Amino acid sequence: MANLESFIRDVPDFPKPGILFKDITPLLASPAAFAEANDTMLAPFANEQIDVVVGIESRGFLFGTHIAEVLKVPFVPIRKAGKLPYETISETYDLEYGTATIEVHIDAVSKGQRVLIVDDLLATGGTTKAACSLIQRLGGELVGATFLIDLAFLPGRSVLEETGLRVEAAIDVN
Repeated sequence: MANLESFIRDVPDFPKPGILFKDITPLLASPAAFAEANDTMLAPFANEQIDVVVGIESRGFLFGTHIAEVLKVPFVPIRKAGKLPYETISETYDLEYGTATIEVHIDAVSKGQRVLIVDDLLATGGTTKAACSLIQRLGGELVGATFLIDLAFLPGRSVLEETGLRVEAAIDVN
């Protein structure tokens, strides 16, 4: 078993000064580490019924499509506003400075479908909370959310767990 954290490269001052970026490209370059990361992210939900996997743009697509394939269920992308070609619903949420909007197709999740959210990084929880809202508005039932990395020194996990969402991560960074 690989130490997954050793495949995450820290890049200081990217994309702006004071930010320590968690670069996952070394993990993506290792087929064994990538497979282990996906297995580790999925393991806590192995005994759950999951009907749909939702990935959040853009790195959530990398892990979400693989997990959906393993589960043999559909994959649904949640994207930034204006990127999806069909009719959508949107959710706007607060950022540190300003707001952002994400969207999903109106027919992406059916009422009662059990949904697992997948993304690479959990920080403040805002994007995932907005994704949860979209799924619930479509009638989906949230099974949980799984991440490659949880920046545990930020409030994301507690923000999401306060809503009742089950949160799991392969790597906790303190």
